Amino acid sequence: MTKIEVNQGEIKVKFNEPSSGKLSFAELGINNEDFNVESGLLRLVFDLEGIGEHNYYQMPTIEIFYEENMSETHWICEFNGQTILDKLDHHGHSTTLLLNRKVLNNLEQHHENTLIVHAEFPQPAHLNTKESYIHFFK
Repeated sequence: MTKIEVNQGEIKVKFNEPSSGKLSFAELGINNEDFNVESGLLRLVFDLEGIGEHNYYQMPTIEIFYEENMSETHWICEFNGQTILDKLDHHGHSTTLLLNRKVLNNLEQHHENTLIVHAEFPQPAHLNTKESYIHFFK
């Protein structure tokens, strides 16, 4: 069971247990209306604090699909305050973020485990929650 909180330009997903396999944003409970990025800035927060025992997928993945063809998007992923990914993605309707499982394991803490994804789009974006997904756990 996950808990979703939507604020201006931010979506927070709190996990209570690890969910294996691919999970679409729609399956997580995020609506397309929640996922419109009018300002061009998006912040996704994945709170993994309450998940208990778990094993990360061999290559934890976040894939975001958007309706518009974007010229360039900028993505930054932070886990527990450390930048673990900083990439520019060129031309297209989607971005795939591949995370390093070993880095996640090494940065994991007992009291707080938060993955924050910052996205910067060159124009307003309409994201597709049925196609966008995460795959964090085995």
